[in-house]
Amino acid sequence: MTGFLSFIPRAVGQGIPLLFGCTGEIITEKSGNLNLGIPGVMYVGAISGVIGSFFYENSVGEGAMSAAPAIMIPVLCSLFGSFLMGMLYCFLTVTLRANQNVTGLAMTTFGVGFGNFFGGSLIRLSNLDVPTIALSKTSAYFSATLPFAKKLGWFGEVFLSYGFLAYLAIFIAVAAAMIIKKTRVGLHLRAVGESPATADAMGIDVTVYKYSSTVLGCMIAGLGGLYYVMDYASGVWSNDAFGDRGWLAIALVIFTIWRADIGILASILFGGLYILYLYIPSGMEHMELKELYKMIPYVVTIIVLIVTSMRNRREDQPPASLGLNYFREER
Repeated sequence: MTGFLSFIPRAVGQGIPLLFGCTGEIITEKSGNLNLGIPGVMYVGAISGVIGSFFYENSVGEGAMSAAPAIMIPVLCSLFGSFLMGMLYCFLTVTLRANQNVTGLAMTTFGVGFGNFFGGSLIRLSNLDVPTIALSKTSAYFSATLPFAKKLGWFGEVFLSYGFLAYLAIFIAVAAAMIIKKTRVGLHLRAVGESPATADAMGIDVTVYKYSSTVLGCMIAGLGGLYYVMDYASGVWSNDAFGDRGWLAIALVIFTIWRADIGILASILFGGLYILYLYIPSGMEHMELKELYKMIPYVVTIIVLIVTSMRNRREDQPPASLGLNYFREER
């Protein structure tokens, strides 16, 4: 029981970056844009927040930090960096009509390179002997939990032992699901994703919806990168430490069948599967087994993709125009 209680918070912590990325990509794909640059966007969101936090901590020095700027500066920097990535993607794919798959992959490469370049620059500025940046003061504000959580036993440990960004991720996912399903804006967004020509004929501004949903999706995904560094990794940045979480977030979109609310439980499940290998017996005889456990999230996604394709239910399929550029002249 003790092992299970320790496993759940770690699975949640591992799943929150995936939830941010998954929610952002669902909003993006509902407009018909397929953004394979989410891993790069999350990387840029993370390093942008680290840059803001780094210079704020150094400006304060040994003095007492204030909670409001310690939180708002990295959050706003992360949102701004992710916003620029979203604008770049939209300019290339919506305005210039570049291939969405190629653009997304190029943005992933660019985002990782951007993060590693500025991360390495900050490490050199720190004059440290280790290849990392430790922003422990800022991290303390992001990972702070409710003061009475520890007094509630297992309930507090499982449900209340997370920083505010974890609860924000859940709120955004629920809000996104409700807006997409229940509001006129969501109806127009789905119409653009299904048939932009029809939506255009109805008077819906296709360009505005594609730009706004993609940029918003990138900003949400960028917060996933910020959460990973400031909360899960305790404020420690090291180049290439983010791993394949951005790709897992994209895989989650398929797993959840493009439903943001399902993404909450699915991200926790994937987070648990992602770290499951850490809870199996250690030793040389189990090394191959651990590598197989690391494959589980991807295998599950492939199985879900096969099952949904065989069922062929329209509500389980991606938007009809996903990945296709809209040429108004061909309407």
